[in-house]
Amino acid sequence: MNDSHDSNIAVLAINPAVDISYEVSQLVPDSKIRADNTRYYPGGNGINVARALAEPSAPFHCCSVVGGESGDLLLRLLGDCLGENHSLFRVDGETRVNSTVLQKSPSAQYEIDSAGPDGPAATLEEMDGCFLTSCGSGYGILTGSTPPGVPEIHRRRLAEQIRARGGRAVVDAYGPVLTQALQAQPYLLRLNRYALEMKLMQRMDSMEAVAAAARELQQGGVELVCITLGSEGAILLDAANSYYCAAPRMHVQSTVGCGDALLAGLVAAASRGEDAAAMLRLGVMCGSATAGHPGTELFRLDEIAQLGDRVEVTTLDV
Repeated sequence: MNDSHDSNIAVLAINPAVDISYEVSQLVPDSKIRADNTRYYPGGNGINVARALAEPSAPFHCCSVVGGESGDLLLRLLGDCLGENHSLFRVDGETRVNSTVLQKSPSAQYEIDSAGPDGPAATLEEMDGCFLTSCGSGYGILTGSTPPGVPEIHRRRLAEQIRARGGRAVVDAYGPVLTQALQAQPYLLRLNRYALEMKLMQRMDSMEAVAAAARELQQGGVELVCITLGSEGAILLDAANSYYCAAPRMHVQSTVGCGDALLAGLVAAASRGEDAAAMLRLGVMCGSATAGHPGTELFRLDEIAQLGDRVEVTTLDV
């Protein structure tokens, strides 16, 4: 890693949420279903990444918006888990509420996400300034959905400003926002296989096909490209090599937040000066440990240590 970069990490949580998780035996059409368990969590991709960074005590700062009574609930759910590493910006409207239904038989997971409140230009500008200052010449994580009123080019502009200040932009995006962000040539791009297939308009049935497609993106000016593969693990490419890390076998309770935990692991390792292989290994351990928790609960640090002997990184010939 280049020592000229700071180790600090800034996270932009532009569209946080209250996540509600329902566990049910079975969904039946046109019937009232009573949940066996109902859990409330602080959520949204940016908040999840920040929560995951707090677990290994990485040097991070999160900038987020909150609105209305659901925003107050979000703050109560967060408690002090982000400590002083959290700057809040109030907006009109209500922080969005997302729902996950976990069906036991047959095993299935259903997710419903809402859009979120409008982001006023003045508030957005103030929050962007906080985010860029917190990032400095470190790592700036741009992740999550774009709320109403925020232009698709917003993430690209921030990534360009991070780069101009000597920092490293980390982008997790899909669709038009991904297309825009790629033009900023971020340091690290994270997306899942489905988003990659949609971007390149082709199905990828093999690991080699996924790695080859990721190489196309990497050669377009992105330093590192990570493609997550669900229960199969993840691939990470740098200019010299393609790395694959299989996910260890786990009793999966929920996959919500796994990608966010993986992204946090990647950046935490990078901020410590680790190489690409070590980044991928920590990322997969964080994502896999998260899958063993219900709802949007995230991994615990002791679980990462327990997975150490079960996670290996191999090099692909792509």
